[in-house]
Amino acid sequence: MKRCRWRWSSVLNDEQIVRVAARGDGVTASGRHVAGAAPGDTIAPDGAVIPGPHHATPPCPHFGTCGGCSLQHLDDEALADFVRERVTGPLLAKGLTISEVRPVHLSPPRSRRRASLRYTRMKSAVTLGFAGQGSHDLVNIRSCEIVTPRLFDVMMAVRTLVAKWPKPKLSGQVELAEIDQGIDVLITGLAPSSVAEHEMLSAFAETQGLARLSIDQGYGPETQYEPVPVTVSFGDVAVRFPHASFLQATTDGEAALAAAAREALAGARMVADLFAGLGSFAFHLSEPGRKLYAAEAARDPVLALTQAANARQLPVFAEHRDLFRNPLQADMLSRFDGLVLDPPRAGAEAQIAAIAASSLKRLCYVSCNPATFARDARTLCDAGFELKTVWPVGQFRWSTHVELASEFVRAG
Repeated sequence: MKRCRWRWSSVLNDEQIVRVAARGDGVTASGRHVAGAAPGDTIAPDGAVIPGPHHATPPCPHFGTCGGCSLQHLDDEALADFVRERVTGPLLAKGLTISEVRPVHLSPPRSRRRASLRYTRMKSAVTLGFAGQGSHDLVNIRSCEIVTPRLFDVMMAVRTLVAKWPKPKLSGQVELAEIDQGIDVLITGLAPSSVAEHEMLSAFAETQGLARLSIDQGYGPETQYEPVPVTVSFGDVAVRFPHASFLQATTDGEAALAAAAREALAGARMVADLFAGLGSFAFHLSEPGRKLYAAEAARDPVLALTQAANARQLPVFAEHRDLFRNPLQADMLSRFDGLVLDPPRAGAEAQIAAIAASSLKRLCYVSCNPATFARDARTLCDAGFELKTVWPVGQFRWSTHVELASEFVRAG
């Protein structure tokens, strides 16, 4: 009984974690930052973390060393709260109000369909994995709770390929994506110089059932194996997949963002998709009676988007256009009933200024950076838009990286 009273008394004197900061540290009411702490945890006088109701057991043995995940110690409720606060916090700091914040969408474990890894080989020792937390040191991955099972299997097979490659010292990068035909693999650092080495790559790709295997020796990707043309589908539209093209991290995260865009732009007959990529929003928004314009700066995705639209005879016009240097101007924007844009992390400051100066009434802004989104949202609201709805999306599970979709409407 004495022991119970002592423990209860000590907990009462501890600091309690009330939130998780942007970089993943737990924060007490007094402002103290504690690594590896979850909301509801208490901090003992000696600095030890006493787990609370939202402290989860990290499922990955690499947690704490691998930089791929930093929030595996949070349960789903705390993780969803973190995603929501990361999205809404910068907006509130800009003095903006949100009419409605939808429930957070969290992608499940083992659902990430793309990954970028590094590898090194010294004699027979191969290290393949992600950078460590707060360092450039490479963590040798033997288990992963975020990528799809098929993607993980291919990751481990690439390790074996590097170990067998007939050169004792190697280093490079591996890019993987799960697409319609299977896994697409792009490797730098391997330089096949003989028939036997080319045959080794082909045999590896065939044994693993890869969709495509490519090598980059510093001059761009060179396809080594591709039994059929590779594609990625958006809705029911299959689009040619150029090397290292952008994809949303998970298929269910893409579906959540696309559903938000469809809702935000329901009824719009003329729609623009800016920073369109391969058409992940354009094709999800395609429906009878709707015309779409898509703008993208990268040449290969624009060609792939155009070919897919033409093959299906869809009313989608794609333009090769750098929206940072040459944003759509107000007069053209005013012709559209609605607009969706999904810019890089830097946001779309110049394009947003043009939208603010136009008479456009509705837009869906998708962002992977709450800070630049809040900056652009302030510009839109100052121009007469109302931020009606925000959809927080945590498709980078257990990461401090978050996504969101939003609906802006201008009266009149």
